[in-house]
Amino acid sequence: MSTARMNDRLTGYQPLVLGAYRIVLGLLFTSEGAATVFGVLGREASPVGDWPFWYAGVIELVCGVLVLFGVGTRSAAFVSSGIMAFAYFTEHQKDGLFPLQNGGLSPALFCWGFLLLVFFGPGALSVTGRARRGRTAADEVRLSGPAA
Repeated sequence: MSTARMNDRLTGYQPLVLGAYRIVLGLLFTSEGAATVFGVLGREASPVGDWPFWYAGVIELVCGVLVLFGVGTRSAAFVSSGIMAFAYFTEHQKDGLFPLQNGGLSPALFCWGFLLLVFFGPGALSVTGRARRGRTAADEVRLSGPAA
């Protein structure tokens, strides 16, 4: 198989792979939030109102579910990326510059992973995309308002 043909074939799967990536990232982030807020998955719950851990757990849980299902993906991913950057620079970087030195590999990967979703969107298999597929072009124009 030529490189061009393989490239074309793989390109056709981009929305599906991006959707799978979003689902896995959302599930992992949701599990982080659930572990922090509810004390599941072998982790002790953070006390309610404990700054910044409990609040970060709530954001992880809510944004993780939104990303998982593909509802408001770009906004939820933007908030998630920001909270992970905050976690990295306030909790981890004081222990060293690089993520392997300071234990911040997970926040760094989440931060950049969610930033990717901010720019590329939810991909296939999202609730929002499924709702839009049932609309006609006229519905899209009507819902988005008159053209400027």
